[in-house]
Amino acid sequence: MLRVRNLQQLERNQMHQVQRGKGRMLLLIHGLGGSWQSWSTILDALSAHRTVIAIDLPGHGATPAEADSGSFVGLVGSVECFIYDNELDGVDIVGSSMGARIVLELARRGGFWRGWERSFFRTTIGLSGRLLRTIRPLLPTLSRVAASRTALLAQLSVRPWALDPQVVATELTGYSNTATFDALVDDLAKGPEQSGPAAQSTGRIVIGWGRHDRLCLPRQAARAKAAFPSADLHWFESSGHFPAWDRPEETVAVILAATQ
Repeated sequence: MLRVRNLQQLERNQMHQVQRGKGRMLLLIHGLGGSWQSWSTILDALSAHRTVIAIDLPGHGATPAEADSGSFVGLVGSVECFIYDNELDGVDIVGSSMGARIVLELARRGGFWRGWERSFFRTTIGLSGRLLRTIRPLLPTLSRVAASRTALLAQLSVRPWALDPQVVATELTGYSNTATFDALVDDLAKGPEQSGPAAQSTGRIVIGWGRHDRLCLPRQAARAKAAFPSADLHWFESSGHFPAWDRPEETVAVILAATQ
């Protein structure tokens, strides 16, 4: 059973959600600065097999921020309450980037960056967020040009020039509009490392990692496996930080196989 820590958690705002498909429930949790639309490259394929619920985390997309939405722990608490309030205990959950860490924290019930990697994460993503806010009016135009897509997304995709311009524009605009972006970057960089293992009641865990991830470096996968020894580690050989962008068909296959 999920643990609801206090009454204040029960009073949180309901999260904006999109639900599609039929069948066994599958909850999707996007990453920092994203929204339910971050799953647009694989949403239709997944909903052909499952009832897919894609949420906007507090402070992201159409969900208002809570008082603690600038912290990782606050977001985890909000997702816990969403699951509890919607009677989704035991639901299969898939997360991307920060959303994946939320899933692991739910399984464990705090990333894998160490030493210089924390400064690397905070500096590169922090600068990206500030840049995107500065050039926000230009993002739709820049997203249509392969060269500028490549420059803006080189850290997140192995083939940014090949991505759908509308997908890129939506994601980058989301980053620039997320008021809690800087606070979350700071919290993720300075907060405790993710610890494990998963609770005994947790079902199968699959951790997917892009072999060419330039944000969560591939060396960190070993730490994830050490913290969650019962997890299976799947390498996306031709992917960066977002397998749903770089390897959508493989991502769908991995998700469906892991949650069958």
